[in-house]
Amino acid sequence: MSHKTRLAVAGILLLVLYFLRTNTGFISPAEGFEDFGWWSVVPAALTLVLCFWTKEVISSLFIGIAMGGVVSGNFNIIEAYLLPAVGTESFAQILLVYLWCLGGLIGLWTRTGGARHFAHWAGERMVKGRRSAKLFGCMIGTVFHQGGTISTILAGSTVKPVSDEAKVSHEELSYIIDSTASPIATVIPFNVWPSYVAGLVVGTIPLFATDADAISFFYKAILFNFYGILAVVFTYTFALEINPFVFGKMKRAIERVQTTGELDAPGSNPMSSKELDELKVPHGYASSNLDFAVPILTLIGVAVGGLVFMGRVPINEAFVLAVLAAMVLALVKGMKLTEVIEGFVDGVKGVSLGAIILALAVTLGRVSGSLGTAGFLIRTTSDFIVPALLPAIFMVICMLIAFAVGSSWGTYAVVFPIAMPLAWAVSPDPFFITLCFGAVLGGAVYGDQCSPISDTTILSSLATGSDHMDHVTTQMPMASVAAGIGAVLYTLIALIVL
Repeated sequence: MSHKTRLAVAGILLLVLYFLRTNTGFISPAEGFEDFGWWSVVPAALTLVLCFWTKEVISSLFIGIAMGGVVSGNFNIIEAYLLPAVGTESFAQILLVYLWCLGGLIGLWTRTGGARHFAHWAGERMVKGRRSAKLFGCMIGTVFHQGGTISTILAGSTVKPVSDEAKVSHEELSYIIDSTASPIATVIPFNVWPSYVAGLVVGTIPLFATDADAISFFYKAILFNFYGILAVVFTYTFALEINPFVFGKMKRAIERVQTTGELDAPGSNPMSSKELDELKVPHGYASSNLDFAVPILTLIGVAVGGLVFMGRVPINEAFVLAVLAAMVLALVKGMKLTEVIEGFVDGVKGVSLGAIILALAVTLGRVSGSLGTAGFLIRTTSDFIVPALLPAIFMVICMLIAFAVGSSWGTYAVVFPIAMPLAWAVSPDPFFITLCFGAVLGGAVYGDQCSPISDTTILSSLATGSDHMDHVTTQMPMASVAAGIGAVLYTLIALIVL
């Protein structure tokens, strides 16, 4: 069955449900609850099924959003969901700063040759082959451990030229970049994550009487964030090529690039374009490491300096100043202004696909929120709780919610205020609470990392030039093994302490 046929089947199903919804009252809110029962899950579930079934993300997301309109009765999905989702400050920040500045910077590097020049320099001094290139990617991801969009973009754009030269497949690189984003941010949490989570749990149980208590508990729970720890361990062992859980599509991707040198699978649709890949260095322009280092060091310097002196990371300013630094340097070295602007514009064009996907993913997240998807999943699973299984259950619930809505922080906001009082009611033992706390932390990160509609997953594909669904389907097996081991550990330890 072709992709078009599969999408046609989904469209027919959507029309049938639309008829039932408008003429029979077949779909209605769950009585006594702020959700639509099982219908709350349908839009996100349909999107995910179509993503894996058709390998086509944009149409899958659109159909999922349209299904949300059918379920809710808000048939004007543009007014009800799309405009409110993309008309937010957070989305504008991602679009204008992360995507456009990233694309613009990469586009400038196609004119200055800075990234390619750095790749050759790094290849001669730091990278001796595929293994060291992947390890270099892990280390850069660890350095940029703020998590989420920041990490994926910084690490991906820095490492890609080097890894491409070393013939590291884009599936391998996107996994490394994604796995050293949110997972490592919960393991080395010198960032805003502890403060954010503390704000969600403070006052929910006696252990979290103040923000300081909650933040301190976050750090105590790091050792029991089994998925976060295992995800990082798996990534480094993967880079060193000693990970025993490399199989399926990832193994085939490694074999392909080693035998053919092809960075992408045949028939793939990488989230990059010729505007980002083709060098167009003007005649007479002398490329150097400065063309790469000045904007990157500007970005890092502004971000770190802001954290040290202002107590926050001014990431917007950091990205904008990095692009301006690249432009000014190119002009000082003799490049024409028209050529500088053309490079920037070509770069912005090159990330347009990622911007579209991200906009639709954010919209679907709003759909899921309006339908009460997370609340329904929690409500339907709470009746099956066995005390010793509670940490593993929390982990699985968070995995499902984050996978469905594409957000770890969104999952935390829903689950933590419910999970902590429930865990306290089962057993007020601080160690047991720590297990449950770590399970929520790790489970949400797994779902976020593996979801094809997550912003970090999308941006990992974009920053590394990988086919999006190839990235999703190659990283999921190893991530799932890590999650499975984590769930078993939670259960075994809970059986001992209860």
